Amino acid sequence: MNRDRRPPPARTAAWERRLYLAAHPFAYPLLRGLARRGPVVRVPGVGVVVNDAGLARGVLMDGETFRKDGPGSPGDLWTPVLGPSVLLNMEGDAHRALRRRLTDLFTPAYADGLCARVLDGPLDRLAGRLAGGAPVDLVDAARVMAGAVISEVVGLELRTEHEFRRLFEQGERVVSAVSLRTRRLSPAQVRRARAVLDPLGDAAAKAYAAGDESTVMGRMRTLGLSEDEARGAAGAFFLTGTETVATLTPRLVALLADSGLLADAAASDGFLDRAIDEAMRVTTPTPVMLRSVHRPSRIGGAAVRPGDRILIATHNCCRDLGPFDPARPHPPELRRLWFGAGPHFCIGYPLALAQIRRVARTVLD
Repeated sequence: MNRDRRPPPARTAAWERRLYLAAHPFAYPLLRGLARRGPVVRVPGVGVVVNDAGLARGVLMDGETFRKDGPGSPGDLWTPVLGPSVLLNMEGDAHRALRRRLTDLFTPAYADGLCARVLDGPLDRLAGRLAGGAPVDLVDAARVMAGAVISEVVGLELRTEHEFRRLFEQGERVVSAVSLRTRRLSPAQVRRARAVLDPLGDAAAKAYAAGDESTVMGRMRTLGLSEDEARGAAGAFFLTGTETVATLTPRLVALLADSGLLADAAASDGFLDRAIDEAMRVTTPTPVMLRSVHRPSRIGGAAVRPGDRILIATHNCCRDLGPFDPARPHPPELRRLWFGAGPHFCIGYPLALAQIRRVARTVLD
């Protein structure tokens, strides 16, 4: 690793802070301020905020006490939009049964093949522009490609960059309705979200009925899911499956450039994989996670009771390790915490990783 070319960590950290403040002028200072208050902080109107990675992992691993259904949970937010039977709002036996059927949906081999099928053309065009010295808006390119992949997952028949970009923007508008204080969507927000998601559900149902096992919806039918479960899963994938990739890919390249490590990542797939994990830690595509308390317990030294809303400040948990450094191993409690842990670990992780690898490799080559 060519550490002699790296800029001072303080300069890189200052630039990172400016970036976050520009994107989140209120939420970012609040979140970082809470980190200074201790590992667990009760905040009126927000909930019990967890800033420590070890405690956060403990919460995520205990799916009986800290659940994704109930007051203040993701289920409270998204069930009116997605219906009752999607992984992000289920717990217990029903959740375990559905997740078991979905286990083989995004195997690494299938995810890589899907990304190759969908992205080889766009990536060839991106490589051509880069080779010709043309300017490239990597943020826009990442959004277009995230839209292309989720279009394939859902079963939409979109073909153009304009359509993929619009699809991504629709998902972004739905998700942006949620803030740190949001516990439930208003009737107007539900209507707007359903106006976007209902047509996607119709497309998913059509692909499900066709039963083509090369498609994600066709695979769901083969795996034993009902049509309603496939529709709900399509909506959940749409809401959760675009932002991570579109946010992470340009930030990964920027972090490598700012740290003087572009050549290291270009020379080694192993280094690139470590850099992807480290970039996810630093950027934390899922900056907060929600749970609802279902029985009395403690998080660290803080007592919690049924009905309490738990806000895991993933960003704070991850930032404690320090600035971007792909050579530094992650401690066990931090390992891929940004994708969750325990019964709700992100089922789409292999698909996200396959997409990020392909786009990053094209840019670095």
